Amino acid sequence: MARNLGNQVRIVRPFVLLPTLSIPDSRDAARALPKGRQTRAAILEAALGLASHMGLEGLSIGALADLMRMSKSGVFAHFGSREELQISVIREYHERFAAEVFAPAIREPRGLPRLRALFERWLRRVSVEIDSGCIYISGAVEFDDRPGAVRDALAQMVRTWHGTLEKAIRLAVDEGHLRADTDPHQMLFEIHGLILSLHHDARFLKLPGALDRAHLAFERMLAHHLSEPAQARRTPPRTGNAARSEPRKPARGAATRTATNRARR
Repeated sequence: MARNLGNQVRIVRPFVLLPTLSIPDSRDAARALPKGRQTRAAILEAALGLASHMGLEGLSIGALADLMRMSKSGVFAHFGSREELQISVIREYHERFAAEVFAPAIREPRGLPRLRALFERWLRRVSVEIDSGCIYISGAVEFDDRPGAVRDALAQMVRTWHGTLEKAIRLAVDEGHLRADTDPHQMLFEIHGLILSLHHDARFLKLPGALDRAHLAFERMLAHHLSEPAQARRTPPRTGNAARSEPRKPARGAATRTATNRARR
């Protein structure tokens, strides 16, 4: 949404950032840019909001000109074509996705902690996009059978993210957290399937509890692939005082003799 405050255009940001992350505000960065780049950043911000709600196909030079209260030629001067505008939005979305999901998770220790952090942050990202929509998901629906530069840019960004997840899975195998026979491609497929199911059930069907079900499904998947040492660390054996606190059951023979003596009495 754009508001004209005198000569200053203010964009009310439709793109939600996770509040727990320390990410520089793009508006602060934009204010440090030359005027021409400030205008381009403001147009891109508005375009990202439109694409989140209406899809990449909903973007047009005319719609942005109306939203920004600019002339079509003014918007056109910054992007040149509708296709360039769409590709710029995809790149901006990917940069924000990487800042919110990848960058914090990569600071976690290699292996299962990093893989879990990647999934959890992806899950949180999707949960805040329920009302607006995920450009990765909506864009795939729009451009799955439409070859061209926009589809190529979108597919490349998704492949980059998939490559990051697959590498995290392989590192979890190398660290001994997941079984050696774990298939990274299959596990990546299942993780992405959980995200798609969450988006479908929460956004389209409006079903309550979809986020909890996604969490549960991920934990079940991990449990299936955990290595034996990781399983042992997850459910440590009862020893020491904990074991001694368990009431001791009599041996089967002793219990039988006790019952026989009681019958004779």
